Amino acid sequence: MITVVPMFLIIVSFYGLTYGSVTISLQEIWAVFHADGQPVHEKIIMNLRLPRVLIGLLVGACLAASGALLQGVMKNPLADPGIIGVSAGGGLAAIISMIVFPQLSYLLPVLAFLGALITSLMIYMMAWDKGASPLKIILAGVAINALLGAITNGFMVLYSERVQAVLPWLAGGLSGRSWHHLEFMAPYAITGLILTLFAIKPSNLLLLGDDSAKLLGQKVELQRFLIILLASLLAGTAVSVAGLIGFVGLVVPHAIRLLVGDDYRFLLPLSIVGGAALVVLADTIARSWFDPIELPVGILLAALGAPFFLFLLKKRGIMR
Repeated sequence: MITVVPMFLIIVSFYGLTYGSVTISLQEIWAVFHADGQPVHEKIIMNLRLPRVLIGLLVGACLAASGALLQGVMKNPLADPGIIGVSAGGGLAAIISMIVFPQLSYLLPVLAFLGALITSLMIYMMAWDKGASPLKIILAGVAINALLGAITNGFMVLYSERVQAVLPWLAGGLSGRSWHHLEFMAPYAITGLILTLFAIKPSNLLLLGDDSAKLLGQKVELQRFLIILLASLLAGTAVSVAGLIGFVGLVVPHAIRLLVGDDYRFLLPLSIVGGAALVVLADTIARSWFDPIELPVGILLAALGAPFFLFLLKKRGIMR
């Protein structure tokens, strides 16, 4: 079962390169990669589809890893960077950058991360009372998420003449993404994903409960804070390029958890792979099944994720 997820990722990646407004066969893709393809196919693959697929892989991996870390540190399957406000913080910072300070667009990943980080700190401070319990963090996150949503809408009203350029980003999508976007998000995304390897052991220990982890010599509050910090980096990086794509961090880790259990040695890597595959698959469907309209992938994922979220609410006792 563990090998199925990586195989699915490979299949989905080739699917993303093959299908679109113009269908290109695997033989033609192979020829393009060997500098022997038709010029028009080479332009489509190298300038449009390949960077978009690679960005989709990184965005999905970051969102799924962020969700898996938050679910573990909060011991709650409903935790997700979009639901508890982390993505909203990164999104607000990105929106301010795009419509108020467009000259700072080259700093978008940094600003999105800072927005997600500041939001995480606010959530942690509001939840702190001789410690920050997972339940308090989630409640504080939901409240801050609503507040940030109101502030975002306020900026959109104040700068209504510039909103049109931001609307596709708010819906979440990869339309128009190119090598330029990949270059400025890749260092942050790869750094964050590598750091997740160091979060596997503390995440497993935190699942035992705060008291048990402390008995094992763990600094629970520090580890929880550092993991939330890492989740903020991952979510902010994804948001800076793809906009407000939701539910990936909720759906993927939970689906992987049903397959392999709660052990983060398997859960976290497979969530990263599964998240990458889901975003690329959803993006390919969104841009090819509704031709000539390109549906923002965030809308499609929300349509799939919302019913799954309701299912989790109904089955609240899944993860104890």
